Amino acid sequence: MSLLDQPIAGSNLPEYTVAELSAQLKRSVEEEFGHVRVRGEISQPKLHTSGHLYFTLKDENANLAGVCWKGQVGRLKVKPVEGMEVVVEGRLTTYPGQSKYQIVAEQMALAGVGALMKMLEDRKKKLAAEGLFDEARKKPLPRMPKVIGVITSPTGAVIKDILHRLAERFPVHVLVWPVNVQGDGAATQIANAIAGFNSLLDTSRSAPSGATARAENIPVPDVLIVARGGGSLEDMLPFYEEIVVRAAANSRIPLISAVGHETDTTMIDFASDRRAPTPTAAAEMAVPVRLDLLAAMRETGARLDGAARRFVEKQKLHLERFAGKLTHPRVLMETLAQRLDDRAERLFTAVNNTLSRQQQRLQRLAAGLNILPLKQNVQHGKQRLESLLSRLQTAQRQRMDRKSEGLRALGQLLESFSYHSVLKRGFALVRGTDGTTIMRAADVKAGSDLTLTFADGDKKVSSK
Repeated sequence: MSLLDQPIAGSNLPEYTVAELSAQLKRSVEEEFGHVRVRGEISQPKLHTSGHLYFTLKDENANLAGVCWKGQVGRLKVKPVEGMEVVVEGRLTTYPGQSKYQIVAEQMALAGVGALMKMLEDRKKKLAAEGLFDEARKKPLPRMPKVIGVITSPTGAVIKDILHRLAERFPVHVLVWPVNVQGDGAATQIANAIAGFNSLLDTSRSAPSGATARAENIPVPDVLIVARGGGSLEDMLPFYEEIVVRAAANSRIPLISAVGHETDTTMIDFASDRRAPTPTAAAEMAVPVRLDLLAAMRETGARLDGAARRFVEKQKLHLERFAGKLTHPRVLMETLAQRLDDRAERLFTAVNNTLSRQQQRLQRLAAGLNILPLKQNVQHGKQRLESLLSRLQTAQRQRMDRKSEGLRALGQLLESFSYHSVLKRGFALVRGTDGTTIMRAADVKAGSDLTLTFADGDKKVSSK
C-alpha cells in the first residue's frame, strides 16, 4: 500500500468522488424541495438563443439562480423584466457544473397588486409614447352600419345584451367572433379576431365587383365591438396585453371597446376609437334609433314639400307680375305692320324716283345722239331696265315675305308670353274703373266696380 492509498489517521468518513457528492446533493435538494414558491425581485433576465430563460431572484440578503426551459417560457403569465417583483413556482435542483443550486420555474406571477399596477403603468407609458393612444388616430363611427362585428365570449349575458339592444334600436346583420375573454390564450384570441375581421377588407377589395368578402359570403363589418362583462383585474388582464392594444390601434375598421363596468378602464379603451361604459352602451353607440330616423325623415319630407310649394307659388307670382307688364301682341303686330307698310311705300317711291331720273337722263342723252343708235341703245337699256325692275320686284317680294314671316314668328312669341294664354287656362284679369290692374285683394275697395277679363271677353262686377 502506497502512502497515497492510506486513509487519513483517525477518520472513518466515507469517501465520495465530486460527481457522487454532487449527485447526492442533487437528490437531497430535489426530494426536500420538490415543489416550492419563492418571492423575489427579477435580476439580469436573459433569453438564451436556445430558447431557455435564465434569471436571478434576489432580496435584501440573498440571491437565487433560476431557469425556465424553452417549452415553458411561452406559458408564463408575465414576461420577466429587470426589477419586477414576482412569485416563482417550481422545483429546486442543483447545477453540478457550477456547484450551485437553482429553481426551475414552472409558473411566474406578479407579487401583489402593486407590482401588477406598476407593470401595467409602465406598459401604458410605453405604448402611449409610440402614439397608439393619440386622438388623431381615432376613426369616426359610421352613422348607419349595415354589418357589426362582435368579439366576445359566445356564452353569457354580454352577447345577449348586445343582440337584444341592437334588435330594439336598429336591426342589423351581426357577426360574432367567439373568443375567450380571460385566462391563458385569451389575449391572442382577441388580437387574432380583430386582425381577422380586418383581413376581410383586403379580401373584399381583391374580389370581383359585386362579390362578397369570401366564398362563404361573409360581409365586411362596418364597425367592431370588443366586449366582456365585469370582473377582477386579473380576469381582465387580456385587455391590457400589448398584442391586444396594438391590434385595436391598427384596426382599419372603427372599433368600440366595452370591457367591464362603467368604472373599469382597460388599456384597450385608450387604443379603441370609442369607449363604451358597458356592452349595452356599445350597441347604442354603434347604431341609431330606427324610429328616430323615420321621424326625422318624415319631418324632412314635410319641410321639403312645403319648400317646393312655396317655391312654385313664388315663381307663379313672379310670372304674373311680368305678364302684366307685357304689351299685347296685337299692338306689337299693328306697330310692326305699319312700319312695314311705311318701308314698302318708301321703297316703291325710291324705285320710281330712280326710274324717273334715269328716264330724264336718257332723254337728255337722246337729244345729242343719232336716232338709230339711240333707239338701239334705248331699246337695250329698256330691256335691261325691265330686267332689273323685274329682279328688284322679285327681291322686294322675297324680302317682304321674310319680314312677314319674322313678324308672324314674333307675333307667336308675343302671344305665348301674353296673359291671354293664362286667361285660357281659367284665370281672370281684374281691373279697376280706371283700367289699372288689381293684383292684391287688399287693393279692392268695398262697393267699387271691377272689370273681369276672361279669355272670351270682359265682365263688369261690383265688390261688396
